[in-house]
Amino acid sequence: MPGIPAENYWFRRHEAAYVFAQPYVTGQSVLEVGCGEGYGTALFAASASRVLGVDYDALTVAHAAATYPQASFVRANLAALPVQSASVDVLATLQVIEHVWNHPEFVQECLRALRPGGLLIVTTPNRLTFSPGLDAPVNPFHTREFTGAELSELLSQCGFAIDTVLGLHAAPRLRALDTEHDGFVAAQLAVPPKLWSERLYDDVVTVAARDFVILAADVHSVDESLDLVVLARRPL
Repeated sequence: MPGIPAENYWFRRHEAAYVFAQPYVTGQSVLEVGCGEGYGTALFAASASRVLGVDYDALTVAHAAATYPQASFVRANLAALPVQSASVDVLATLQVIEHVWNHPEFVQECLRALRPGGLLIVTTPNRLTFSPGLDAPVNPFHTREFTGAELSELLSQCGFAIDTVLGLHAAPRLRALDTEHDGFVAAQLAVPPKLWSERLYDDVVTVAARDFVILAADVHSVDESLDLVVLARRPL
């Protein structure tokens, strides 16, 4: 969430994906599935022709609607999206698919909502770097985490045509912080924020979206990325 200093690294990591997606939503009808707090939906609303954010949690939707009047929000089951078939140009679902229970059902519902030729933008933590070597996700709220190949296979099997697979990586400043703290993320997770050193706290609160970069797989291996970013389309 925005505005929480101790969460700033994670917020900016999410925000970077929204900034990347912004050009794809310009002038388009957009559905954000799993909109959460709503800041990303509001960012899309600045350039999209219309945008609707959907989330399952009633309190979250009420907060988003009250905080971001420039966008519309509605509560709904993510496996039963409240839109007509083939009705949206772009469907964005950022850091959501790892939380749902029935992944094929979820992806097929996203396909249904998109018009032919419509664009799916999906991001999710990269299993190889987020939960390395583990049999289950390190985050207890994740039902499944994916590699780039696994996510692409799921989308393809559910009827999508893959445009491109990219990876979100730390830019030079974050790589330097990683060295300075002997693991920047690990240092944040090692102890509660109230026990952080002043130096760690100061470094966390100054992280910005520009401290992350999204690169094509042919530029930098997607298997080494922090998060996966996949663009796919509903075939014509």
